Amino acid sequence: MHVVAVGTIALFVPLSLYLLLVAETSSLHREAMREQADRIASHLVTTGGRWRLDLPKDMRDLYSEALGRYIYAVVGDDGTVLFSSRYAAQAIFPDAPFTSKPEFLQAEPPHSNISGTRIPRTEGDHTVYIEVAENLSHRDVLIDDIVSNFIPRVAWITLPILLLLLGVETHVVRRVFRPVQEASERARQISPRRTDIRLSLQDIPSEIAPLVVAVNEALDRLEQGFRVQREFTADAAHELRTPITILRTRIDTLVDDRVAEPLRRDLETMTRVVTQLLEMAEVENMALGDSERADLLAVAADVIAFLVPLAIAEGRSIALSGVEEPVWVAGHAEVIGRAFRNLIENAIRHTPAGTVVEVIVEADGTVHVCDEGPGIADAEREFLFRRFWRRDRKRSGGAGLGLSIVRRIMELSGGSVTVANRTDGGACFTLRFRVVPAAADQDGAAVVQAAERDDGAAPAS
Repeated sequence: MHVVAVGTIALFVPLSLYLLLVAETSSLHREAMREQADRIASHLVTTGGRWRLDLPKDMRDLYSEALGRYIYAVVGDDGTVLFSSRYAAQAIFPDAPFTSKPEFLQAEPPHSNISGTRIPRTEGDHTVYIEVAENLSHRDVLIDDIVSNFIPRVAWITLPILLLLLGVETHVVRRVFRPVQEASERARQISPRRTDIRLSLQDIPSEIAPLVVAVNEALDRLEQGFRVQREFTADAAHELRTPITILRTRIDTLVDDRVAEPLRRDLETMTRVVTQLLEMAEVENMALGDSERADLLAVAADVIAFLVPLAIAEGRSIALSGVEEPVWVAGHAEVIGRAFRNLIENAIRHTPAGTVVEVIVEADGTVHVCDEGPGIADAEREFLFRRFWRRDRKRSGGAGLGLSIVRRIMELSGGSVTVANRTDGGACFTLRFRVVPAAADQDGAAVVQAAERDDGAAPAS
């Protein structure tokens, strides 16, 4: 639309100037012809019923046939030419009918373009018509040449100027809307997990500033809604702990183990769900600093040591392999440990009895948690990390929150989580962290942690 507007102006401005120039030229020409006709009329007198014209020398020179630019004729009301500047006495506008008012007329004899006026002059009962015209095709009529050549000559000047104007305006518009583009890029970062982002009003055009303010206010309300939702989840899960503790106490007082044991299993499932809800609420409200560092190898070893009793009770084994040196990555050790624990517990539940859950730590900040279970169907991978999604809803033991917690922790740590099936059967979850340089105190802590692992017992299974 901007290009169309500039193009329209490029046509309209020269055309308007041309029309104004033509109108002004025509007005000046008519005024000049009328003045000449009036001058001739002032020298036209009657003597004894006869018309006599006595022009001064300057006027005779102006209408000389040698000059050929201006001509005049005095014509009677019967069409008879009484006086003329031409040798062959004839009317200038022979085909135009006589009227009682001044007229502006044109004629096009061969090789000429005649334009002028005719005015009546009355003395008593006699009326004559004074015709004065200018030959516009005469080489001295410069103003007509200017008018005829105006469009092509001005176009060569106007077109580059308008193109330059278009380029300047395009640059100005882009520069003015650069803050809007930056605000748009920042708006793309807003998500349910990043509701704290707000659009900056710095350098925003005043016409768009109200929209930016309205968007920020809407984000404030949205953030408040998410905060209320997260707080409700955390409060509800926390309040459930007390009745669960009471239930556990009462179940322990039951004498009949056949009744108590199923209740204990159901209570464990309920406890796990409540714990995951609390963990999810805590993770959602967590913000990690840029200075947070963690040793993947140490975190993996601590989580495995914690889960060994569970693995033994389920008849499974856990194996830790990969690098033997600390691998420092961005993130908090406790938070990363929760991701490891959820993945390893998930693997223990899905791998058959007598098999091994493998945890592999690599030097590039990658951790693999692999099992020997049935694997993940391709159609299920897009739902796998959704909250409360479970492949088999009839199966007890979880609420479908563990993997969604893992994904959220990886997002907080600036990493990612993916899943793939192993060629020999089973699923393999891959966590990719951002490797960071270790500080001096962290290197010392890594040496201590490695020494403690070396002094401990053989790898648990």
